Amino acid sequence: MAHDLFEAARDAMKFAHAPYSKFPVGAAIRADDGKIYTGANIENLSFPQGWCAEPTAIGCMIMGGGKKIVEMAVIAEKLALCPPCGGCRQKISEFASASTKIYLCDEVGVQKTMTMDELLPLSFKTDILG
Repeated sequence: MAHDLFEAARDAMKFAHAPYSKFPVGAAIRADDGKIYTGANIENLSFPQGWCAEPTAIGCMIMGGGKKIVEMAVIAEKLALCPPCGGCRQKISEFASASTKIYLCDEVGVQKTMTMDELLPLSFKTDILG
């Protein structure tokens, strides 16, 4: 089942706009609506203004009608098993459960499976914000 997410993330990586880092990344989400949503990193010359593949995919999911991440795959062209960065981990956790599976890939497929809780054991949570 994760193979289709790997393929979607790999295909999304082709759309990365990474002229500065030369570090294309792709992500694919299977959402609670059963659809697959993808994203790639999109850099900007004002470096903090670019964004990663994972929030691009999350934005596509929300705009497409999905609400929750059921599972997610991430791939980077130049780094096998590239995990989401810290900021992306928190972004993913907003739409995932502790048991959501995150697949880290290389050029041939899924090589490591982690749960969201393993990826971000102490995510920021508060009853005040919900």
